[in-house]
Amino acid sequence: MPSETVRVVYTKFDGSAHRDYPARKLSEDDLGIWVGVPRGTASVYHGRPSVEQIPFVLLIPHAAWWTGMFNPPPRTSEVYCDITTPARWEGDTVHIVDLDLDVVRRRETQAVELRDEDEFEDHRERFGYPAEVVTEAYAAARKLMVALGDGSEPFATQYRKWLSDVVD
Repeated sequence: MPSETVRVVYTKFDGSAHRDYPARKLSEDDLGIWVGVPRGTASVYHGRPSVEQIPFVLLIPHAAWWTGMFNPPPRTSEVYCDITTPARWEGDTVHIVDLDLDVVRRRETQAVELRDEDEFEDHRERFGYPAEVVTEAYAAARKLMVALGDGSEPFATQYRKWLSDVVD
């Protein structure tokens, strides 16, 4: 069980750095572990130091091929789901492999988009994604396209109670 602070480490399939940041554990439920990242959090993005300008909440599912990032305004994406391998915990650090595909719900229009298919296909060839990874990634993306569009939880309102904990 993670402590109050969780280190979130995303890599690409080849092991290269993608994102790395500390987060505050907010809750754990049947869906997974909810963590919050307040404005001003020092992070690493693509191997370079960064500072989070907009707070967010991340849902790390117990055993799913995605993570869900829930954002306040002014971010144009209300919900941003990375298609990933299932999270792997080592103590208070969670390791997640980002598989490039993203499912996003836009704040203004509520439009749901599948993004970065070109990057997925490029990395599929370059990194040699196994057939099972490709199958699971596309299956997760299809499920999320429906869930983000039809009012399913946790994508409708459930995340808002946690987001209010990290917004200034």
